[in-house]
Amino acid sequence: MRPNLQKTLVSAAVGLALGLTGLNTYAAEWTWKVQSLWQPGTTNQKAFERFAANIYAMTDGRLEIKTLPVHSVVKHSETLEAVGAGILDGHHSGGAYFAGKEAGLQICTELNGAFENTYQAQLWFEYGGGTELCREAYAKFGTYYVGPVWFGQESMPFNKPLHSIDDFKAKGIKMRSPEGMGAAIWRRIGAGVVTLPGSEVFTALERGVIDGTDWGTLSMNQELGYHKIAPYPLYPGFHSAPAADVAINMGKWNALPDDVKVIVEVATKEFARDMVQSIIMDDIAAADAAMSQGVTLINWSAEERTRFREVAMIEWEAFGDKSPLARKLVDSQVAFLKKLHLID
Repeated sequence: MRPNLQKTLVSAAVGLALGLTGLNTYAAEWTWKVQSLWQPGTTNQKAFERFAANIYAMTDGRLEIKTLPVHSVVKHSETLEAVGAGILDGHHSGGAYFAGKEAGLQICTELNGAFENTYQAQLWFEYGGGTELCREAYAKFGTYYVGPVWFGQESMPFNKPLHSIDDFKAKGIKMRSPEGMGAAIWRRIGAGVVTLPGSEVFTALERGVIDGTDWGTLSMNQELGYHKIAPYPLYPGFHSAPAADVAINMGKWNALPDDVKVIVEVATKEFARDMVQSIIMDDIAAADAAMSQGVTLINWSAEERTRFREVAMIEWEAFGDKSPLARKLVDSQVAFLKKLHLID
């Protein structure tokens, strides 16, 4: 066989093989460094990596996202400003971490005790004007809010059984809670609120410094061993179903053609579904494991959940007074809750 012909055939065979396997031999047109809120190897981080893989496939390799775990470049509390400054191209974090800079960002994460599940909250984003309002809030920091990403209905483990909001005061409950709207609600209910970093929660529970913690979903709490010393988790959760986010540097976002923008927005909705359903499956397995270990899952009645929401509404109003954008976001969400007949 002539050398030139042999080279041609080899080149054709390689090209065909690459085509059949769907491999893209060209460098991405856009490569983004996006830092998340999650540790490597967690259910959440794996869902984030699937999100990036989906975008790479859907854009035929034109957009590549480097999925950086928490603290890879900056602290988790610094990512929003880092994205606006171009240090990062985007983040997958949560607005509540930056509520001190703009109170409205808390509402983009959640109104504590508002919706009964994440699907109702998604309705507000898509049909109640929530996405547009959050884009207005994030734009103040030079970032484009793509959309919410749900990471599950949170549960709270306690070392005493609690069946009503009255039990918090009656039993002298001391609990760990992050500062903000949630902590204000627990104080109003009558709990003693202690602010602790996550690394100190287990020891505080073990030593009786606190009776319970507002930390994560049932499966997250089970994995951390909290149920061994606080075997009365409130589950299913009702007080918190926070939304993480996907936010991109405004200049990087504006540089994308419209078709790629649509792909990122659609992929973010799929990311939200994938994340919350993955966590639900983890929670189901965690509930079975916890019960087999003698843990008592406490499911509050609809009446008690309504009572909690009524107390929470006082703090919603207070939070709405913190900024003009916070007021717009609270009023919008309250109006949508009325539309769903969750409040009068």
